Amino acid sequence: MRSIKLTTWIMAGMVLGIAVGAACHGQAASPAAAKEIAGYFNLVTDIFLRLIKMIIAPLVFATLVSGIAGMSDGKALGRIGLKAFAWFVTASFISLSLGLLFSNLLQPGQSLGLPLPEVGAATKLATASFSLKDFITHLVPKSFFEAMATNAILQILVFSLFFGCAVAAARPGGAVTVIKLTDEVAHIMLTLTGYVMRFAPVGVFAAVASAITVQGFDALATYGKLLGSFFLAIAALWAVLIAAGFAFLGPRVFTLVKLLREPIMLGFSTASSESAYPKLMEQLEKFGVSGKITGFVLPLGYSFNLDGSMMYQAFAALFIAQAYNIDMSLGQQLTMLLVLMVSSKGMAGVPRGSLVVVAAVLPMFGLPEAGLLLIMGIDQILDMARTGTNVLGNGVATAVVAKWEGQAGGAAEGAADTADVGALPVGASVAASMAAR
Repeated sequence: MRSIKLTTWIMAGMVLGIAVGAACHGQAASPAAAKEIAGYFNLVTDIFLRLIKMIIAPLVFATLVSGIAGMSDGKALGRIGLKAFAWFVTASFISLSLGLLFSNLLQPGQSLGLPLPEVGAATKLATASFSLKDFITHLVPKSFFEAMATNAILQILVFSLFFGCAVAAARPGGAVTVIKLTDEVAHIMLTLTGYVMRFAPVGVFAAVASAITVQGFDALATYGKLLGSFFLAIAALWAVLIAAGFAFLGPRVFTLVKLLREPIMLGFSTASSESAYPKLMEQLEKFGVSGKITGFVLPLGYSFNLDGSMMYQAFAALFIAQAYNIDMSLGQQLTMLLVLMVSSKGMAGVPRGSLVVVAAVLPMFGLPEAGLLLIMGIDQILDMARTGTNVLGNGVATAVVAKWEGQAGGAAEGAADTADVGALPVGASVAASMAAR
């Protein structure tokens, strides 16, 4: 593991997972048997994701508090927050627009060749829990420890914001002590992240093997047009995100994309953004992004900047309209884009959030919710693509905000081997020490 890059191990895990999954799918006597076999792979995947979730909450809390308390004044905090949200809103609009554009151009729902479910068929998605009232209520934690125990990132973010501001306003001696403590906790959690990441190739192998064991390659043929159209749209979104990054970061955006390969592959193969969070933070700080910026902007992005998920929502809604031969005018589509723009901001913390948002919006435009049943069979594959895109989008967003703030130097990337480790930002020093071993 030390002599071979983690990226290579993850790629090997994915390839082996595809091969083993295909063999298991072929040998399974029935779909029920395939699901039973996949259950054993899921056991390994669940352990890996639990290890990741074990470190997410303290890592987010420590880096957020350290970043907020370490800022010189409240104006800096507000300025960074406004810049981050300006990027998030713009990226959301572009993502949704691309989803509508490619769905209209490629018409993946036309002549699908699959039997349509009954219009009133139930999807069993908890759309009742998705509302503005519930979202606003969910923002504020009843208990900090409950938020930590359930990995409620939004709630941890809100508490950390209050706590960090309180630390910054406290008497100097106490504030310095708390900042040093949170810095040390962040260093320790990132060291622990290095240990957990050694298990990543095994977790990736199990996740991919499980998906292929159940789905096989039949789903790729049956849903070929849908999958091909969606992945083409995702590729276009990647091009737009990288081009936007180039506009602000210049040629260094390609260095950033190279650094983001590991977290993107983790997110893609496990279909879990959480699995990529610690590695994404580490890679951003290797790129030279200030630990204060990363600790503040990245958790915000995980809640409000899910580019791949938002593109999927617009794409899926129009796909369902096409499958049922329901014509939507340009005005209706633009209205739906605006509704999704607002609705998508409340999906953080909602199980299967992207599907729930689509299910909640469909009735507003006379589209049958049952159409989601056409997608749910291959949602794991679609989820892999949109999760990897979410990771890329948040990486680019954080780097650009850091550039705007003048805190996206390149020193950490090239000078990590010779620079004083203690002088690097939170996380980068840990990354440098790990790379030196």
